[in-house]
Amino acid sequence: MPVADLDLDLDIFAGPFDLLIAVVLREEVSLLDLQLGEVVVAYVEHLEREGELELEVATEFLVLIAALLELKSRLMLPGPETELDELGPEEAVEELLARMLEYRRYRDAAAELAETFESQRGYLYRSAPLPAGLRRVAVDAAVAVYDPDQLGTALGDLLLEPADVDVSHIRPTVSLERRLRALRDALGRRTNFDFDDEFGNEDRLTQAVTVFALLELYRKGEVTWEQSECFGPIQVRKILPG
Repeated sequence: MPVADLDLDLDIFAGPFDLLIAVVLREEVSLLDLQLGEVVVAYVEHLEREGELELEVATEFLVLIAALLELKSRLMLPGPETELDELGPEEAVEELLARMLEYRRYRDAAAELAETFESQRGYLYRSAPLPAGLRRVAVDAAVAVYDPDQLGTALGDLLLEPADVDVSHIRPTVSLERRLRALRDALGRRTNFDFDDEFGNEDRLTQAVTVFALLELYRKGEVTWEQSECFGPIQVRKILPG
């Protein structure tokens, strides 16, 4: 089934996937209010019902979801005052079209490589038998190439356990869900706090994800913050109900 025909039943929209993209680009449905996770869940449930996966269709779906996710992140993150706060419909259409064209270029290149590989499969290795001259050589006439001690040392090295793999360069993943809980825990202890005092000892990746979680709480109307100067301290304040 083409990804455009995927039926959706969301809180703010019900209908096929291609219609959802159309109303989002016409700004009839706000991309900020659209929960892209619900769209992904609906597609996964469709795959489970069908019991099969078409790689090309799934790739097209991932390209569209990734493009929508990037557009949504641009709308959520604050930018310079000289730039537009929101992308217009024409710009959003151009973004999606560029992504689809890029995906099709890679898809066509992969198809070309696969066709070339298949056409040259008969030249990948030699299946002919050994020349007759080599088959007539006796074992007694063979000449030693390696010194026995050197060969024994080489084989002995194979029995040694390899050194532990250094994984220090691998950065740990940081869960947005956990950072949301950390912010809510901090706001549960007091109604306001200094961001550096609370999270200054964390690594840069964790701090970055925490800032993203702070933006999510701001979007939901749970917190606000103040920063009197550029790169200055950030004072986070809980928005009390009523």
